[in-house]
Amino acid sequence: MNPVPDEAMTGSYGGSRLSSDTQAPPDLAFDGRGDAAAHAEVGAEMAPEDARILEAVTDQSAWMTDLLSRLVQAPTTLGNEEPGQRIVETALREMGLDPVDVEMDAEALRAHPLAAPFDWDVEGKRNVVATWNPTGPTGGRSLILNGHIDVVSPEPRSQWGDRDPFGGHYEDGWLHGRGSADMKCGLAAILGAVKALRSLELSPHASVIVESVVEEECSGNGTLQTLLSGYTADAAVIGEPFGAAITTSQVGVLWFRVRIVGVPGHAAEGRNATNAIEKSLSVIGALRELETEMNLAPPPPFDLYTRPINLNVGAIRGGDWPSTVPGVCVTDYRIALFPGTPIADLKARIEQVVVDATLDQPGSAEVLYRGFSSEGYDIADDHPLITTLARAFEYQSGAPPALVSTTGTTDAAVFGNVGGIPAVCFGPYAEQAHGVHERVYLPSVVQTAQVLGLFIRDWCGLS
Repeated sequence: MNPVPDEAMTGSYGGSRLSSDTQAPPDLAFDGRGDAAAHAEVGAEMAPEDARILEAVTDQSAWMTDLLSRLVQAPTTLGNEEPGQRIVETALREMGLDPVDVEMDAEALRAHPLAAPFDWDVEGKRNVVATWNPTGPTGGRSLILNGHIDVVSPEPRSQWGDRDPFGGHYEDGWLHGRGSADMKCGLAAILGAVKALRSLELSPHASVIVESVVEEECSGNGTLQTLLSGYTADAAVIGEPFGAAITTSQVGVLWFRVRIVGVPGHAAEGRNATNAIEKSLSVIGALRELETEMNLAPPPPFDLYTRPINLNVGAIRGGDWPSTVPGVCVTDYRIALFPGTPIADLKARIEQVVVDATLDQPGSAEVLYRGFSSEGYDIADDHPLITTLARAFEYQSGAPPALVSTTGTTDAAVFGNVGGIPAVCFGPYAEQAHGVHERVYLPSVVQTAQVLGLFIRDWCGLS
């Protein structure tokens, strides 16, 4: 997989496409910045120990594909993550590791100032964590390998045609289904890399912590819970599907809800009522103006994007009868923010926009917060984590990876902003994350695992 294509695309999800506008399986990855990693030249000839690691990972190809297929067949949407966690737990035991449960603690999470607010039940939910500890020499750098088990809804299912969104089937080098890209492919690669190294009877010189977490798609609180439970390291790599690219910068994300209360009445006398749905439309328009304003002068590296800050109107609920003027409308939104922008500042701007948009209308408007409340995160291109991972990539591929920014958010922000742990994303090549016919290119899963195997050797030390 060539990490820097001849015609690089500006992609909001780093090295992978959100939509498949090409018919041919890609030999190239596509990135957001197109900057090749800068680091020392790598020798032309691979050392015997490198080849041994790569071959061991290749031997796990069928195991990774089978694991990924089974993971995709588990519909692990919010509140239904447990079947996927059982599959991960079994895989870890097959590898000779001892997984433990890191249960979600609602009280501890709500007490943390950087936790995302939530109003759903987390009782009984668990993150699955296993630690591969040294059995010989020590003195290396510790590492967290992190992936999330939760996926978004596949709706509308009708658009998938006759293909089951949770089928987990593969053909022509691709594995299809919700979560195949985002991000069960990354989990399969992480587990495959560790399994391969353990098959060689190697031992790391510092702890390698493998994590399968919940709630990445809505809050980041799963990874936060692992931090609160004491799982820290010198660095973290998340297996998100960014193709032949390493993330160095990402936006923050805020979820918010606007509840509009109008004045209900009979449709025949609508002039005496205030339609909450129509009132919500004026709020949407005002928030679109805020979105435009936030995109006027984006800081580097986001200045390479046409519109890096995106407002999404994700859900709307209002009214209950065609002949009744609706008295209540609730709209859910997602908006991004640049690294360095405090969440509190963005909340204040949103609340003022809503006040101004509804000031001259009867009724009331309220802004509520649930889910993501994450500030942006970036890491220097010359950080040892970046240069070491980039060097491992070049050993495997013969070319440097791209360093990319992303207009999405990941749990790297939780590690970096909350835990003070340097973190990046690096994972397989995938298409249509969160979309219809989501899929991952299977050779890239193997490639990711190979790079991670070499990276563990270089970062932690192996013997």
